Amino acid sequence: MIQVFLQRLARWLDRPFFPWKKLVIGFSLAEFGLENWLLFRQYNVLQRKTIPKALQADIDTTTFDKSQAYGRAKAKFSFVSGLFNQAKSLATLYFNVYPLVWAVSGSILARYAPVRFSGEISQSLLFVYLFGLIDLVAGLPFSYYHSFILEEKFGFNKMTKKLWITDMLKGQALTIAFGIPIGSAFLSIIKSTGQSFFYYLWVFMLVVQISAMTIYPILIVPMFNKLEPLKPGKLKESVEALASRLQFPLSELQVIDGSKRSAHSNAYFTGLPWIGKKKIVIYDTLLEKSSEKEVEAVLAHELGHWKMNHTSRLLFISQAHLFYIFALFSVFIENKSLYADFGFRKERPVFIGFLLFNEILSPTDSILKLLLNIWTRSMEYEADAFAVKLGYASELGASLIKLQIQNLSSMDADWFYSSFHHSHPILTERLKAMGWSGDKNASSKAADEQKPLKAADREL
Repeated sequence: MIQVFLQRLARWLDRPFFPWKKLVIGFSLAEFGLENWLLFRQYNVLQRKTIPKALQADIDTTTFDKSQAYGRAKAKFSFVSGLFNQAKSLATLYFNVYPLVWAVSGSILARYAPVRFSGEISQSLLFVYLFGLIDLVAGLPFSYYHSFILEEKFGFNKMTKKLWITDMLKGQALTIAFGIPIGSAFLSIIKSTGQSFFYYLWVFMLVVQISAMTIYPILIVPMFNKLEPLKPGKLKESVEALASRLQFPLSELQVIDGSKRSAHSNAYFTGLPWIGKKKIVIYDTLLEKSSEKEVEAVLAHELGHWKMNHTSRLLFISQAHLFYIFALFSVFIENKSLYADFGFRKERPVFIGFLLFNEILSPTDSILKLLLNIWTRSMEYEADAFAVKLGYASELGASLIKLQIQNLSSMDADWFYSSFHHSHPILTERLKAMGWSGDKNASSKAADEQKPLKAADREL
């Protein structure tokens, strides 16, 4: 039934001379306009001089001013880098860079590769790598500025230039090592399973995602960071007791050297959400800057995510989203008018079709991001409430405020900007939901720390 509907939709959408490129460019400009309008709204919030009422007992004026300055610096960087990427994207579409790079990929294979490596799959893989390399080189100035100028200015960067380069090289090596087999299988499944390919592709990507969840902490993380067992002591005993109390299948407590690159501060658990033993990983910066009870409160929050099956629910949503994408892609995979409008008149490579399809689908990303953020924020409230019920209200509230101060995180946010960009509620919202009564010593405690911390994107 689904397949019949998709086939009819495919025939209806394959219209000669339909202006697909103009449509995609229009979508791109509209999305860019929306993002910058939201950024402008947030920038106005970052110019405020008054501390939010809910934080006036815990945040001093100096810290608030520094936080606002850091937020404005990041907003300016976001605008400039976004403008560059938008110009690059429009140039790629307008000047038919896709067929140009595709032709170059074919020429390289024809000249230098053995005959057995000729064909659409090999050409598609080389196309992806070349395009990725172009993006990497084009983005180097922005990456350098972000780490060694913007973050350095506010005391967050811990990376050396050597480590920065080494990380990029390792990233490229991993892209090749995993990208070639996964990309080959991805394209082979589509080409060998006919019009019902999206069922098989969905199952394959489910296996890939579960495998990645297993492999990442075992193979990938140790390539970039050093992991050591948490030393015996009161904290280890308390966390093990908490895990036992919640029936969390803890196999090991580890400390990761997050300070090697940045003053990131976080904690997380690894392992498949529904089976097997799991590890808890704590950033060394969190241990250095927090009391034992505050670290315990942070872990209670993280274990709340596990106890309420948040990871499993997110996995389910991501798989439903993938199935929707793959099923809808079957509508466009043979669309002659789509390929032709982007310069592919004589051939219709599968990967190019998938790339162009994603350009058309991009407007829905903003809607999905908004809905997902609403959902994940509700999960954060639930995890906070879980920690509070375990008796960590005071410690969790103090820890959230301390991290906010040390990280120079934005103390307030425009509600519309926050809806699109924040997967976590802002601090004032979390404290209100927790029934926080205030800790007048929080600001002075954080001020005693000599260096600020920069929290990871997904903190607490």
